[in-house]
Amino acid sequence: MTPPDLATPAALAALALGYALGSIPFGLILTKFAGLGDVRAIGSGNIGATNVLRTGRKGLAAATLLGDALKGTAAVLVARQLGEGPALAAGLGAFLGHLFPVWLGFKGGKGVATFIGVLLAFSPPALGVFAAIWLGLAFALKYSSLAALAASAATPLVLWALGAPAQALLFLLLGLLLWWKHAPNIRRLASGTEGRIGQKG
Repeated sequence: MTPPDLATPAALAALALGYALGSIPFGLILTKFAGLGDVRAIGSGNIGATNVLRTGRKGLAAATLLGDALKGTAAVLVARQLGEGPALAAGLGAFLGHLFPVWLGFKGGKGVATFIGVLLAFSPPALGVFAAIWLGLAFALKYSSLAALAASAATPLVLWALGAPAQALLFLLLGLLLWWKHAPNIRRLASGTEGRIGQKG
């Protein structure tokens, strides 16, 4: 099987579409509409669901998580009408848009929710494995970041085993970017200072 061509006009258009959708900052938009100000001014300064949760509004955090995931899903599903190459390009674009939104000076989220949303569009079975790894480690060790890092690292291997090498390569790239964005978490995990799930303060 030949790999999909990512240099076609359709793939490049899908990349742009994915970026546009991925760069929608749901956490920032939702908190501002809720009258909570700029979420970047609290906690980690991140626009993702974890930082939105620090406002004390669980519903807003859940809505942010859902929005950040589904924008990745939508990008892939729309682009898939043009073929596998455009779908892969759209998934990459959505992830890059979330991490580096032009509207926010290229300072976006860490990518876990959008990673999940793109994976949902490509392979629900692989997402099931991701969820099992995340839930198992999060329950056992109480580190959300470690659980996400481990699940993202396993994803390319799962996709390869499922016979989807092009998708495996995409998620290898997405996983490397996700790990890079989690560098502060990795340093805190190494030093034993990373916050645990449910930990106060």
